Amino acid sequence: MVYGAGISGQQMAQSFLASPEISPIGFIDDDTSLQGSEIMGLRVYALDDLEMLVRQYGVDTLLLSTRKMSSLRKREVLQYCQRYPVALKTLPSLPDVASGKFTVSDIANIDVADLLGRDTVAPKAPLLQACILDKVVMVTGAGGSIGSELCRQILAQKPKLLVLFELSEVSLYQIDAELKDIKRSKGVNVNVINILGDVKDKAHIERVMKHYQVETLYHAAAYKHVPIVENNMVSGIRNNVFGTQATAEAAIRAGVSHFVLVSTDKAVRPTNVMGASKRLAEMVLQALSERERELGNDSIRFSMVRFGNVLGSSGSVIPLFRKQIRQGGPVTVTHPEITRYFMTIPEAASLVIQAGAMGHSGDVFVLHMGEPVKIIDLAKDMIKLAGFSVKSAENLDGDIEIQFSGLRAGEKLYEELLIGDDVQGTEHAMIMRSSEEYLSWDMLSSFLVQLDEAMRMTDYNTLRTLLLRLVAGFEPNCSIQDFLHCESELAPTPDQASIKH
Repeated sequence: MVYGAGISGQQMAQSFLASPEISPIGFIDDDTSLQGSEIMGLRVYALDDLEMLVRQYGVDTLLLSTRKMSSLRKREVLQYCQRYPVALKTLPSLPDVASGKFTVSDIANIDVADLLGRDTVAPKAPLLQACILDKVVMVTGAGGSIGSELCRQILAQKPKLLVLFELSEVSLYQIDAELKDIKRSKGVNVNVINILGDVKDKAHIERVMKHYQVETLYHAAAYKHVPIVENNMVSGIRNNVFGTQATAEAAIRAGVSHFVLVSTDKAVRPTNVMGASKRLAEMVLQALSERERELGNDSIRFSMVRFGNVLGSSGSVIPLFRKQIRQGGPVTVTHPEITRYFMTIPEAASLVIQAGAMGHSGDVFVLHMGEPVKIIDLAKDMIKLAGFSVKSAENLDGDIEIQFSGLRAGEKLYEELLIGDDVQGTEHAMIMRSSEEYLSWDMLSSFLVQLDEAMRMTDYNTLRTLLLRLVAGFEPNCSIQDFLHCESELAPTPDQASIKH
């Protein structure tokens, strides 16, 4: 069945009529005025007729030809199809269909991003350009999932100069090479500089900013994987908190006008070190913003942009599920009730850029993430989209089983975006402004000195205590998991070692 009796659906069905591999039975369309009619000798049905079509004609595939179908409707169609042995697939682009260049192999599975993505609000060009057009722009963590997409979108807004700052040589090489290809293919005349460096190296990053006279900085460099940061507390806090402080203070001294921090929903009432460190990074910028205002320096504006998971980012659940499905399962979900917010990487990057052009120094912006998604439903959808069925107690003949592995250290069932209830809208429908409490710089800086000393001494208990005192709502759901702390507890004392020897 071809879902959608419009022009592209008709052209596709016309091609199928001559194909030995595909037998078009008819169309399915939501337009009630078309249902019951015939187009090209093929009857138009409603989605509710699918059970009859499967039983009577052996329909095994539903091809979506409706490119303008909303993500919500796609999800509804997929959920409806899950009752029957019917695969949901998508058609090539209309030009390919019209030219007759497509083959059966061009018919692809629906991508999960088509279901989780939202009907996005068109970006506001003035907000996209405000901090980028004809300006020197720098991105830290330029090779990461969000950092690299920021670079692509910044390039399209024609900055005077784009500076890539990245710790990983491989990641820096990859994004630099990709941007060179984009410049060649699209005729973009923007100079791109690649700088290898660490955001914790205050002197180096300040030299870079001053040398290139950076005007706008997007700070995307962070350690973000919850279990890894939980096992490496000192490195995670050092990078996320003190790396942000070093970069921000360097930006003040270098005369940067806009500093935008890429934050996370895990900073809200965190249960893990990563989330606590990102909330503390936000607090550093809030306190610095207040300090600079009191000193009469209104030349720099600090903004923080908080959002949830992005589809397909490194370490996210979607690439893992794809790998597990390719291997025949099982697909592992931590908990049957776990939910997460999702948005596409391009949408997140676009909204980060637009939010960074709004408001006042010290503002925390929260992206509208839509409705949270149950991860078990995501797993079922991905199995179905790959052309398989879920193996369960109710369906022992299914192809791929879903197993529950248990929540990982620091992981929580539900993520949140707001700490308090004080939130206002902005000029963009997908961006909200949140008012949240923070400490003054004098008070926060004294805590940071203590935090730095505890890290130097690898005093994990003090680190935990300081985070609990500093970060409102921090409620760790596990004991200290740092590998060095755990190993030191297991290591024999000198007396024990000598006795054993």
